[in-house]
Amino acid sequence: MTIYIALLRGINVGGKNIIKMAELKRTFEAMNLSRVQTYIQSGNVLFESEEEKESLRRRIEHEIEAAFGFVVTVVLRTAEELKRIVANCPFSEEEISEAKASSEGESLYVSFLLEEPSQEGIERLEAFKSNGEEYRIVGREVFLLFSHSIRNSKLANNLQKLDVPATVRNWKTINKLVVLASAMES
Repeated sequence: MTIYIALLRGINVGGKNIIKMAELKRTFEAMNLSRVQTYIQSGNVLFESEEEKESLRRRIEHEIEAAFGFVVTVVLRTAEELKRIVANCPFSEEEISEAKASSEGESLYVSFLLEEPSQEGIERLEAFKSNGEEYRIVGREVFLLFSHSIRNSKLANNLQKLDVPATVRNWKTINKLVVLASAMES
């Protein structure tokens, strides 16, 4: 069995696409996924399955639409992939500390992409980088570091220029998901 983390895009934001986590958990359990647990309202679901990742992802999206009446992009990562993401952050401790010292709120985020972006997409995104905002793309992840705030960030607001569906989580949430996934492995 593989431990997966489903990251749902755009739910419970600004009063739109509301899904209660208890209902989301029941939806996943009804799909015969095992050891289902949710973490915070932004749509993070940990579970086990033997199913192949891409067909599983499409099935989850279909079931969410059937259960809740709207389309949600779901990005899946395995527990091992999430651990690698945390272990291989491309920003140095010094860069993170400097950003954290001047940032309002969280400073480090990861945008999880469905697939690797094209070079053309990366070039389009580059135009929106501004002072106090850094990004590094590693495979299907965009690591984002903000010295001010993610709010009103031109970079964050233009991640769709990559032309790849994505969802963003802060570093604290990602680390908590790693802890929860590791507990499931024990």
